Amino acid sequence: MLCPKCSSIDDKVIDSRLSKDGTSIRRRRECLACESRFTTYEQIERVELLAVKRDGRREPFDRQKLLSSFIKACEKRPISINVMEESVNALINDLESEQEREISTKSIGARVMERLHAIDPVAYVRFASVYRRFEDIGEFIEEIQSLERRAPLSDDQKELFNKIT
Repeated sequence: MLCPKCSSIDDKVIDSRLSKDGTSIRRRRECLACESRFTTYEQIERVELLAVKRDGRREPFDRQKLLSSFIKACEKRPISINVMEESVNALINDLESEQEREISTKSIGARVMERLHAIDPVAYVRFASVYRRFEDIGEFIEEIQSLERRAPLSDDQKELFNKIT
């Protein structure tokens, strides 16, 4: 590591500590040339992901946008922010582990729907309606029916759904 005082690259590590969140290591170093002490931080180098939009545009992947989508879909549902954040983190880890730098928003949306389907069927339908661009009630009904085939609706949900149709 380059000493900030004398620019020597010879140093020794005096102390290493894990950060509070566990994502980096703080190291106290001492320059062997001038005996100056300084602090460095070491963290995992993440692959910068790019989201490829439907029209072909590319933009940096935005974790906050992803979390915002989960929050909107789960609004007024009994789902904690911790569950949503864990889902977002797991999804990002999956994307990063694939070693692809460019991910289509179509693929990201499909993965969000998978996770929401496992968390809450109402949140899933909300997200799917925006993501798939539902244009009429028939598309909602088809999605709910396909959801019902995968996981039966509760009696309350059936009653509500029957009122709609």
